[in-house]
Amino acid sequence: MIELALVGVPNSGKSTFFKAVTLKDVKIANYPFTTLEPNEGLAYVSTNCPCKELEKKFDIKIDCKKCIDGVRFVPVKLWDVAGLVPDAHLGKGRGNAFMDDLMQASGFIHILDISGRTNNEGNPVENNDPRETVKMLEKEIDFWLLGLIKKDWKAVVLGKKEFIPTFLTRFSGLGIKDIHIENALEKTKLIHEFDKWTDADLLNFVKEVRKESKPMIVAANKIDFPGADENLKQLDNYEVTPCSAEVELALREASKEGLIKYIPGFSSFQILNESKLNEQQKKALMFINKFLNKFGSTGVQQVLNKMVFQILDMIVVYPVENEHKFSDKKGNVLPDAYLMKRGSTAHDLAYKIHEDIGKKFITAVDARTGKNVAGDYKLKDGDIISVKAAK
Repeated sequence: MIELALVGVPNSGKSTFFKAVTLKDVKIANYPFTTLEPNEGLAYVSTNCPCKELEKKFDIKIDCKKCIDGVRFVPVKLWDVAGLVPDAHLGKGRGNAFMDDLMQASGFIHILDISGRTNNEGNPVENNDPRETVKMLEKEIDFWLLGLIKKDWKAVVLGKKEFIPTFLTRFSGLGIKDIHIENALEKTKLIHEFDKWTDADLLNFVKEVRKESKPMIVAANKIDFPGADENLKQLDNYEVTPCSAEVELALREASKEGLIKYIPGFSSFQILNESKLNEQQKKALMFINKFLNKFGSTGVQQVLNKMVFQILDMIVVYPVENEHKFSDKKGNVLPDAYLMKRGSTAHDLAYKIHEDIGKKFITAVDARTGKNVAGDYKLKDGDIISVKAAK
């Protein structure tokens, strides 16, 4: 399962974002270091379920119980880790423990207080520059990785250790692969005469390793606060999505209580029974409706979707056993939805389903066309595939 980490300075809204997308009880408070130990939960990315398309194409009734009004939600693991402060790489705050929690993820979602009302220490201020907060967070991760590399650097320079194998070992458990190191070397155009590298060269290399292995998106939280619009314009050089975790949390909790019908990512909601609402709830929903009219959505689901589908370049594939009924052997329609890296093959899907199925792979069937596809067939987003394996 894809793992993502919420990062940011304390008091920026990470725990609110986490609770909004997982509905898991976590401590939320207006002071630094509300989160001390990492919270783990399931969040969901959303995509169009193929069921509606199949009904129209084949003129049949599809009894799909896995989507909501044609929207399919696919789980991802989400970590809410302790807030990062300046000099965390030196041990300040939760320091190295924070980094260990953070680096197991495939990508980072930086929850940033775009209103400028939280400084890099997590304390309330009037006009913090959000650009400096983003730079600080990147710097702390880079310097922590730099510290790991420097433990072996002298041996590499003296030719006693090989470059890539040494750092793959040093980075073991962090999800950093040889392709990330190779790409970083290529992008920095650094030569392999390591004794000629300067400290600046080493830091540039580390930055590229971080970008390659841990891509990041900025969730510009508290977008409805005064001054947020102007601050947002300052982040042109970053992948940014404006959002309000607080509004999303209110919508999801109201939906959970049966007060409204709300599909995450949508631009509106439906009140199910106005008589159940007290005056405070009515006022809150009026405010939320104005917010949605202005911004189009809370932005929270869009953050997750952009991270997974655009930044990590994943697609959704639906494995089935019966390609004629688009179901498993029990008749459940489109029972599973797998996130796969774009470029993955039918054989890769077989291994994802089960290692034995991958080993005994014979062929696969494109359920839409009924045609066999080879093991090297490159999967497309929304593919419905039946894998055939030897007994």
